[in-house]
Amino acid sequence: MAEIRPYKALRFTKSAGEIERLVCPPYDIISEEERLNYLKENENNIIRLELPREGEDFYKTAGETLKRMLADGILKTDDEDGIYVYEIEFPLGSEKRKLRGIIARVLLHEFADGVVLPHEETLSKAKEDRFNLMKNTFCNFSQIYSLFSDSERVTDGIVNRAVDGTEPVYEMTDTDGLIHRLWIITGETAKEVCDSFKDRKLYIADGHHRYETALRFKKWCIENGYTDDDGINYCMMMLVSMEHEGLHVLPTHRIVRGLDNFDIESVVKSCSQYFEIETVEKANIETALKSKYDNGNKSFVLYDGKEYRLMTLTDDKIMEQLLPDSSLAYRGLDVNVLHLLILEKLFDIDKENMANQKNLTYTRYTDEAVSAVDNGEADCAFILNPTKVVEIRDVAAAGEKMPQKSTYFYPKLITGLVMNKIR
Repeated sequence: MAEIRPYKALRFTKSAGEIERLVCPPYDIISEEERLNYLKENENNIIRLELPREGEDFYKTAGETLKRMLADGILKTDDEDGIYVYEIEFPLGSEKRKLRGIIARVLLHEFADGVVLPHEETLSKAKEDRFNLMKNTFCNFSQIYSLFSDSERVTDGIVNRAVDGTEPVYEMTDTDGLIHRLWIITGETAKEVCDSFKDRKLYIADGHHRYETALRFKKWCIENGYTDDDGINYCMMMLVSMEHEGLHVLPTHRIVRGLDNFDIESVVKSCSQYFEIETVEKANIETALKSKYDNGNKSFVLYDGKEYRLMTLTDDKIMEQLLPDSSLAYRGLDVNVLHLLILEKLFDIDKENMANQKNLTYTRYTDEAVSAVDNGEADCAFILNPTKVVEIRDVAAAGEKMPQKSTYFYPKLITGLVMNKIR
């Protein structure tokens, strides 16, 4: 089962500057303009390593930059092995929530081992980018985000007793107003945390590309004479219990564009054989979808520029017919209902088309999806409910993978508080 270890994290020293000016959001949501702005605020910002764009060979430059930062004392590994407790305080509607987990080294397992389980498909281009970065830096700059089951709250209990009421090593507010805190657990308490994972599996929430890259990098290292003494068998993960009250998943909506001879009346007529269709007001979309979500219905809203149509699957048997060899959890995913019965069957948007985002793009913002249709940039949009955490667990446990962009875990983990120097 899962094996986690404390480690000596690589962190910025005080000479590097204020931590608020050294961290950044996940690299794959940062524009070039934003990247340059981070570097204007502090040339040592982690974005220089995580998303390198300088020099003729970006990745080689990142490796050279890392060596320079180490030599200049801008980055330094901690003196003692530790488990790093990471907490994000964030607003959710009118409420304030806290998401807390631990950052540690996790022993790499092939997916076939059934210890670390994926739930989503990946793209080869993104994996090639991360692999080239790892080859030149031998470092994890950001954490893979994974979940574990802790119904008895054993791990959370150990962690909470260790850090509640104590001063964090870092406490900072990012540009979106989210508060990030970091503590370090060492010694016997760290060992107790690690021991609590012995009978557990891990479910990747975010960072599939980075995990698959870590597996490939390990093989490359072995082929090139490196050993476990170099730390190649482990990767850095943020681990959060599925039962944590701060865990939150947002929906990812679908924007459909560039279809030949799109006809909304023909679409609605074809869909009526599978769905109950009712018109809703824009102001009531969220309430209507949540009601269906709470009742276990498979529903989403279709917007064509004129009407918002709430579509609810009338008979689950059609999914059983289309996916006879799939698990009940996989067949019941809203995104699979949408993809199979409408995007693929009616719009002829196959998996390759989806991967290349030829006729299909994604957003987590309802207004952005609506605006794309209103502005004539899209034919229609589908507003979805979020995927449930239990669905993510069950699909992963069945050895299946959801379509891309099926989940959006919020809030996103910040990059740069801690890193994992592999060698």
